[in-house]
Amino acid sequence: MQRLLSTATIVGLLIATAAAFAITERLKLEKSPVYGTRISRHLSPTCGCARGKAKILIKLRHRGTVTLTIRDASRALVDTLVAGATGPRGVDVFYWNGRTDAARRARDGTYYVEIHLARQHRTLLLPNQIVLDTIPPEIESASPQRQAFSPDGDHQADAVTVHYTLSEPAFVLVYLRGRRIVRTRFHRPHGSFTWAGTLGSQRLPPGNYVLSVGAVDLAGNSTPVARRAHLRVTLRYITLANRYITGVRAGGRVEIGVSTDAKRYGWRLGSRHGYARGPLLSIPAPAMPGRYPLLVTEHGHSDRAVVVVS
Repeated sequence: MQRLLSTATIVGLLIATAAAFAITERLKLEKSPVYGTRISRHLSPTCGCARGKAKILIKLRHRGTVTLTIRDASRALVDTLVAGATGPRGVDVFYWNGRTDAARRARDGTYYVEIHLARQHRTLLLPNQIVLDTIPPEIESASPQRQAFSPDGDHQADAVTVHYTLSEPAFVLVYLRGRRIVRTRFHRPHGSFTWAGTLGSQRLPPGNYVLSVGAVDLAGNSTPVARRAHLRVTLRYITLANRYITGVRAGGRVEIGVSTDAKRYGWRLGSRHGYARGPLLSIPAPAMPGRYPLLVTEHGHSDRAVVVVS
């Protein structure tokens, strides 16, 4: 008798296992009632931007009664977006503003969307994460590779490169005179960007400029203006140390400082001309007293002075 009972138990277990396997296989073949899901990955209710709400787009395979809720990482209920509403077959769109059922702002963290379909007796926790983040990125460091540069196309310090470190992965934004001049392609916690001395399509004249460096993360949080890094850089081409040179004797020499990063530059004094190198231009003075124009040039840029020969 005991052997018969044992045999019957084993047979029952086998039948139950086979039935469970069949149900599982049928569920695998059955299409999900929800498909084509697209949910915003990042959300910041405080950014004042397009990411202030999370967009939740779902497609229902069949018309049904829908309850849509937001759950936190521990699967606790945070907010009910829809309760017992009729969902049409096809696309439906919902929005979550980052608040709880009590109308309080939810804490920063990871959240999930849960869908309950009453007619199908199905509850689905969607795998898509919504990351709620309200903390803006900070500029921990930002330093230019050089303080002065000359975008004259001579391949000598034609641009300035700034290396930066952020408090989190983000896109770096750089402003000049209130206009954005740089947005990095990648959101990284550290990296560099290069500026070639332009504002829009305009090449800027020589002078000192202040770059304002901030960042924006994937949730749309931007570094506050007061906490941006400010970098002073000098844009120069070729510049003479003086505009008016006196005390030059006829037949003597003219000496004047030249600021340029060019390896060679051209000069013209009266009817004479030539090329020179280095920061000090030393050339023969005219043999006759008088006032003579001095011109120095390199790669399409120039500066002028007047030389008074006595």
